[in-house]
Parts: sequence; structure tokens; C-alpha cells
Amino acid sequence: MKKSYLYLTLAVVLIFSCSKGESSGGGVDGEEQNTAPTIPSQVYPLDNTICVDNNIIFQWDASSDTEGNAISYRIEISENTSFAPLTKSETSFSLSRLISLDRGKAYYWRIKSVDSQNAQSTYSPVMQFVTEGDGVSNHVPFAPSLVSPTLDAEVEGTSALLSWTASDVDGDSLTFDVYLDTNENPITKVSENQAETSYNATGLLASTKYYFKVVVKDGNGANSIGQIWSFTTK
Repeated sequence: MKKSYLYLTLAVVLIFSCSKGESSGGGVDGEEQNTAPTIPSQVYPLDNTICVDNNIIFQWDASSDTEGNAISYRIEISENTSFAPLTKSETSFSLSRLISLDRGKAYYWRIKSVDSQNAQSTYSPVMQFVTEGDGVSNHVPFAPSLVSPTLDAEVEGTSALLSWTASDVDGDSLTFDVYLDTNENPITKVSENQAETSYNATGLLASTKYYFKVVVKDGNGANSIGQIWSFTTK
């Protein structure tokens, strides 16, 4: 009789222990999994904005969080679309942030939300803008954005069509210098003052990694140097 009572007690303990160890809602030990907040939507400055004041109030719409956690926002600003290096990196607990930047420059910004459990959204789309220079009526063009080949892509054969997009808030006509070689910082200028936003690179070596960059120029002497992109031939 004592043995039966002992076995029954052990069984109850085991069942209780197992039920405590089960997780609910996909978490561990009964804890709910935390989800990331939604991506914030930018309000100002938007694409191709001219900011007449270099003290800019960045604004965005609120993100939502399924668990109701407190949300902060991380703003990143750079002079290139790779965001390396960063010109500014700021955190805000409100829906705006005053940030001072240099005059007469082109900038790019993005934002993401972070909840109190450190779950993070992905970054918002990148917005480009310029700050008004002192006594300057012309603005620098925006750095080019890569179209093809995609960054670090593999291309078939010994030729590759390099293409990009570029814009200018003044609506100036743009020309491009293309640099291409096997150096991580390409120095070989393969095309100069071309109006087309593509360049057909031929005579490439097989199984070789190439690097290229594009310098965009307007007709008033302003220019922007694009980031360095790379691809590999098969």
C-alpha cells in the first residue's frame, strides 16, 4: 500500500513538472515571444527635399507594437547610401528630432523603431535631401544609386552592363565618370563625361572580382562621388 502511494505521488509530481515546463504562445517557460514594432513612416524631409535651414526637424509617424511596449526611434544620416560612415546617429522617444547638419551638402536618412525589449524593425526606405548653402543657388547632385549588377553579384561571361540612377534637385543635366578595376578603391577611369546612366564593361577576366564607382557631375561644377560597388565574373 505504501509503495502504491509513493508511485502515485511521483506520478503527480512528474505531471506537474512537465506542465510547468511547457511553453505557451511560442515562448520559453510560459513566456510570450516578443515581436518587433512596425517600421516608422517618414514625414520630413522626404525624397529630393531642399532644406533651407541646416537645423532640420526630422519627423515621422508612430510605429505600433503588438505587446504595447514602449518604443524609441533610431535615426541614421549619412553622406552616402551605404551609411558608412554615419554623419549622425540619434535616438528619440518622440516623433521628431532636431538635428544640425553642414550647409550645402547632400544627405541620406533612414529610421527604425526599437521596443523596450530591444526588438527592432527593419529600416525605413532611404530618403535623400540637400541643405541650402550660404549664398549658393546650385546644389550638389545626389550620389548615384546602383541598378545592376546587384551588389556582390556574380555575372556570366567576360562583360557586364553597369547601370545606375542619379538625380539633382535643380533639374540640371548630369554627366558621369566611371571608374572600374580590380582595386578595392578603383582608380582606372574607363568613361568620362558620359550622359548615359549605364556603361558596358567588356574584356573582363573570368573568375575575378571587380570594383566600380560613378562620379556624378552637374553643369555648374558640383559633383558627388558614389559609393564603391563590386561584382565577380564566373
